Amino acid sequence: MNRPTWAPDDVDIDAPNAARMYDYALGGSHNFEVDRALVEQAEASMPGAKRIAHDNRAFLRRVVRWLADAGIRQYLDIGSGIPTLGNVHEIARAAAPGSRVLYVDIDPVAVAHSRSLLADDPAAHAIEGDLRDPDGILSHPEADLDLSRPVAVLLFAVLHFVGDDDDPAGLVRRLHDAVPAGSYLAISHGSPPPGRVEDAENVSRIYRRTPSPLHLRTRERILPLLGPFDLVEPGLVPVTDWHPDDPVDERQEALLGAVAVRR
Repeated sequence: MNRPTWAPDDVDIDAPNAARMYDYALGGSHNFEVDRALVEQAEASMPGAKRIAHDNRAFLRRVVRWLADAGIRQYLDIGSGIPTLGNVHEIARAAAPGSRVLYVDIDPVAVAHSRSLLADDPAAHAIEGDLRDPDGILSHPEADLDLSRPVAVLLFAVLHFVGDDDDPAGLVRRLHDAVPAGSYLAISHGSPPPGRVEDAENVSRIYRRTPSPLHLRTRERILPLLGPFDLVEPGLVPVTDWHPDDPVDERQEALLGAVAVRR
């Protein structure tokens, strides 16, 4: 395969990547054949799998609008992915001009495109970082959020790439301890949908062929990951049930979401 001009030289274009697979599922163009092939395999194994990405993006939009209405003006988006329509800074600033955003992703393609998009934006930056190293993120020289004021920590579709051995609950506690009272945590997390556990396991096997294996968790296993944050209504629910803009036609039970606050 010829290397596209937008792909950094150190990116292996023959290895699938979760961020680029997500980009393809959303209809983006910054992905490779190997990424597209695995997404199509996931769709064949669990029909409707590609819709999960769209429901997650819609959930993000509703959450950021809700957080802006709650007075949040700073966002730490970890696992932000490849830029697409309706980025966090665009949604937040539609409600509150001047909102600051720090995007963080482990994928150099995502970071490179984010930096290009934000080159002339003094209030939004993108850095390469790993959720499994929250101290590295918070101490990064370009992490210019004011941690004396409330921050929204966004972990959309990223905790399910953190295995139990990496202590996801401990990572969330570290983020909780780093932000002041009045801050929020927002998450979405893959979960085996009722009656489709075998389909979900087939999708998990596909993701084991990437550097980011998928760790689907039940609601009972996700709740403890929220740690000392306090859930806000309606709690941990299918993302389509969280303050929907319109009546829900089809629930997305393969992805659960929640917003919680630091008291």
